[in-house]
Amino acid sequence: MQLSIDDRILETLESSGMILSPAVIAINIDKSRDEVNRRLSALVEYGVVARVKRGYYEITDTGKEYLSGELDASSLEPNES
Repeated sequence: MQLSIDDRILETLESSGMILSPAVIAINIDKSRDEVNRRLSALVEYGVVARVKRGYYEITDTGKEYLSGELDASSLEPNES
């Protein structure tokens, strides 16, 4: 995981408590929508973010565990699809 932007995406999703679009996340973390979209795809692959429906995402329990320090990023593996 690319930590700085990934952490900021996860923190934004957690603090909002809402389902957000890449555009809304991008505005909140001052990154481009395309960059956020690319990172969201990776975060979904690692199970820390869930795609609720096309274009909308939420943090998972695994993502919350990571942010709280209960889970080390190095222990995460990509989901096999």
